[in-house]
Amino acid sequence: MYPLKFENIFKTVVWGGEKIAPYKGVRTDQHNIGESWELSGVKGNESVVATGPLAGKTITELAEKYKGELLGEKVYAKTGTEFPLLIKFIDARDDLSIQVHPDDALAGERHNGSKGKTEMWYVVQADEKAHLMSGLTKNITPEEYAAKVEDNTITDVLHDYNVSAGDVFFLPAGRIHSIGTGCFIAEIQQTSDITYRIYDFGRVGLDGKPRELHTELSKAAIDYTVLEDYKTAYEEVKNAENEIVTCDYFTTSLFDLDRPVSVPVKERDSFLIVICTGGCGTLTDAEGNTVTLRQGETVLVPACTESVTFTPDGGMKLLTSYIR
Repeated sequence: MYPLKFENIFKTVVWGGEKIAPYKGVRTDQHNIGESWELSGVKGNESVVATGPLAGKTITELAEKYKGELLGEKVYAKTGTEFPLLIKFIDARDDLSIQVHPDDALAGERHNGSKGKTEMWYVVQADEKAHLMSGLTKNITPEEYAAKVEDNTITDVLHDYNVSAGDVFFLPAGRIHSIGTGCFIAEIQQTSDITYRIYDFGRVGLDGKPRELHTELSKAAIDYTVLEDYKTAYEEVKNAENEIVTCDYFTTSLFDLDRPVSVPVKERDSFLIVICTGGCGTLTDAEGNTVTLRQGETVLVPACTESVTFTPDGGMKLLTSYIR
């Protein structure tokens, strides 16, 4: 197998902006593009290989054929042929709805065995007044939460962060959150499209009608634990693998490169996702297969790959993610 690139899956939404297409260097006639799904095994939205001998195959077809060779034996044993991570770029022209996602247990119980949704955000770009919300500022009960939704004061008990490029937020299932105006974000999450919409600022959807709220469903999904700070702190070393988030579902690292750096793949027994967030260069595997890496591109490296080398052309920033 060889490193794989996939076709873009663009999503038009009421809060979408104008940055995704030029950031990724593609043309599109769509307006209000809020999301580009880079790598997805979600049924009905399965990524399709863009180039090479496997072009036209879906990520699910590849997982069914290559199993542990693609995914990693331990990953395949745990998740089967459903690709376990969903990768997105998100461009927020307006505030997204305030929402929460169920964990595996609740999602499985309510949604026919579906997975929950733990995720993380890496802020790629941020406008001057860009902000987002993550977590509660005070202890509230489920009943108080519902009342605050009803009287439009739910934002009074949420942490509202001004953000800059490079900021990281880890969002375990159950944490209330909302991406705010001016954020351009790379999102790494479990393969799940289950979202409970808590509050939508009185907005209407693209059809001109108010969007459904899931106040009652959210009550049991919310983790009411209060933390002092919900922003993820990390140290960044140039030309090194800087681990920024690790959890049961993914381990994500940041690279800021001006010289070549190699990382192992096969010994980790997991696929490796590589997301180029800035600059350009190449990715070369141990067999000599080379693909270009440009800002906005995502590459899937099969688990059977011995190692890969990232070679920047001047400078390159990458996010990588695998399952530990």
